[in-house]
Amino acid sequence: MLTRVLFAVVLLFGLASAAWAEDAKVAALGLTDHVVTEDELAKGEALPQPKFNTPGVAYALVKNLKKGDAVEVVLTKDGASLMHNLREVDADGQTVLLLAGKSGVPAGGWPKGTYTAHVTVTRDGKTIAEQETDAIPFE
Repeated sequence: MLTRVLFAVVLLFGLASAAWAEDAKVAALGLTDHVVTEDELAKGEALPQPKFNTPGVAYALVKNLKKGDAVEVVLTKDGASLMHNLREVDADGQTVLLLAGKSGVPAGGWPKGTYTAHVTVTRDGKTIAEQETDAIPFE
């Protein structure tokens, strides 16, 4: 009888810890024309796309991170990195909102081409999550 009880306790703790140890998840990724906040992303509304004469900001909201994870968001033009931001996580269970881009307009506007937001999450030197938006022109 004691063996069955111990087995049940071990099984329950195992299931609980497996649920707690979820992998990192990209909750939001995109490009917009302003600096975004977590509250704004939580609403789930579509954000305006950047244009050649507006700011251009790549954003990534990543959840279920662990201490030591690294999150990088990159604004690319025609596949080449324009701007990036990198952050190392300092606590388990943390959510990170990371932005890369310009909150102003480059002189003469954004150059013609297609732009993407790209996010990479690494843990112990290995990529555990990676995602990229569809390419869009800043018209």
